[in-house]
Order: sequence, then structure tokens, then C-alpha cells
Amino acid sequence: MSKKIMLLLPLFFVFIALIPKELKANELLLKKEDRGEAVVELQEKLIALEYLHSNATGYYGELTEAAVRQFQHDFNLLSDGVAGPQTLTQLKEVEKIARIVHGEARGEPYKGQVAVAAVVKNRLKSPDFPSSVEGVIYQRNAFTAVMDGQYNLTPTPASYKAVRDAWSGWDPSEGATYYYNPAIATSEWIFNWTTPKFTIGKHLFAE
Repeated sequence: MSKKIMLLLPLFFVFIALIPKELKANELLLKKEDRGEAVVELQEKLIALEYLHSNATGYYGELTEAAVRQFQHDFNLLSDGVAGPQTLTQLKEVEKIARIVHGEARGEPYKGQVAVAAVVKNRLKSPDFPSSVEGVIYQRNAFTAVMDGQYNLTPTPASYKAVRDAWSGWDPSEGATYYYNPAIATSEWIFNWTTPKFTIGKHLFAE
């Protein structure tokens, strides 16, 4: 065996030893009887979405399991009560959409907030837009809130509820993939290349 190979072997075994830890970190799975900070974070998200009606205790008990099951059911995931990678990713995506709703439509009628969430959902289903939540949200010039920093504001419970209602099937936008405030919009493109439908609050929804 050459000296070069002998020198590389220890590094190889160190790399192999690290792989399981990295995989475990990337594939977090929370289930009944678990405890800890990760459970607290999960519970806080479930509370914001009004699935969990208790304090964030850090203990994954029956109430947390039931809340996870209902969340999974509403967002078309396997309803097993276990918060695995898919469920945790969906929770993060819900928060991102809630930030869009809060940044774009806070102060609007609740129906208008649900309509903004529905527009995000409609874009995800449309071949004319990116197929991921992150892709839709960060598409160039897609949302004013992303461009001016309002996306970074903390969503309200109403913003989370609007996302939940939109994903449960309520679409006040009636399939719209665009909306804008005609009183302050400056983009010629939005006026020339979209078809207005109706107004909710200050927002005009369009296709």
C-alpha cells in the first residue's frame, strides 16, 4: 500500500463516521414522548396556526400529536402524528407564506388576506410560475414585501390563519394569480398584461 493511500485512510474513516450525524441533523423527526427545544419550536408554530391550544411545553404529548395530525391532514400530508422532514418543511413554508400575507395585506379585510395566500397557492399550481414556495416568493419583482423588507416582519395569527384557510380550499381570489393596488401600482406590465377580476379592500385581483 502506498504512503499516499495510508495517509488518506484516516481522513476517509473520519468522513464515514461523520455521515450518520449529518444525516440525522438533516432528517429531524419528532414524535410522541420526545422533549426538548425542537419540540418547543414545533409547538410554537402549531400554536400560531391555531392547531395547538396550549403552551409550548417542550413535551410531545397527545395534544401535540393530535395537532400535528390535523395539520398534516389539512396540508395533504400523511396524517401519522409524527413531525418528520416533510411536515417540518411544510411548517416552514407556511411561515414564509404567512410573511407574504402580513407584509402585503395586513390592514386589509381578512377575506383579502386569504385571497393573497390563495394567489401564492394558485401560482404554485400554475405552469407559468415556479413550482416551489421559495421560488414563487423570491421570483424577481413578484412581491413588494420581499423587495422593501416587510417580508421580514413577524406574521400575526391572522396571517397564519389566512394561509390555513387558503390551503383548506377557500379561494376568495377565484383563481387569480396576480393582485395589486391600482392607486399606487407603477408597473406598466401589470396594467397591460393582466386581466382585472374584482377588488377586495384595496387590492385588485387579476389573471
